[in-house]
Amino acid sequence: MDLKNYVASVKDFPKKGIIFRDITTLMNDGEAYKYATEQIVQFAKDKQVDLVVGPEARGFIFGCPVSYALGIGFVPVRKPKKLPRETIEYSYDLEYGSNTLCMHKDAIKPGQRVLIVDDLLATGGTMEATIKMVEQLGGVVAGLAFLIELEDLKGREKLKDYPVLTLMKY
Repeated sequence: MDLKNYVASVKDFPKKGIIFRDITTLMNDGEAYKYATEQIVQFAKDKQVDLVVGPEARGFIFGCPVSYALGIGFVPVRKPKKLPRETIEYSYDLEYGSNTLCMHKDAIKPGQRVLIVDDLLATGGTMEATIKMVEQLGGVVAGLAFLIELEDLKGREKLKDYPVLTLMKY
């Protein structure tokens, strides 16, 4: 299945000169959404993961069905003050500013093999921050999975030490 057929390209969003790859059209098609999820599930099986981690919000949308299909847990990565218990955090720069992400301090046990799932690999900042937190807690990043990779932003270069699955490249 060519998943690009299910992604809408929106010109000049969020600002002029940007082509936004809208995955909500893919999510709206049950067959395409299932296919994309199954590709990530197979990657996770191959990497023998114990846990799925996903940054909000689209990491939830794809990470949760993957964890469900595998019968393993899901760990949310959120913005500050969104998680109710003790957290660790990591701050990083974005193409449009900076961001901080948080994870519960007890979410990952040392040695657990983790798959991190998100919708988009752009500059790699979100993924790099998530990796740092997983590793700080003693987790092993077994793989990274994305729906879309924007190759011109070279985010993969920050992730060269990890197995990466991308279902579509632009």
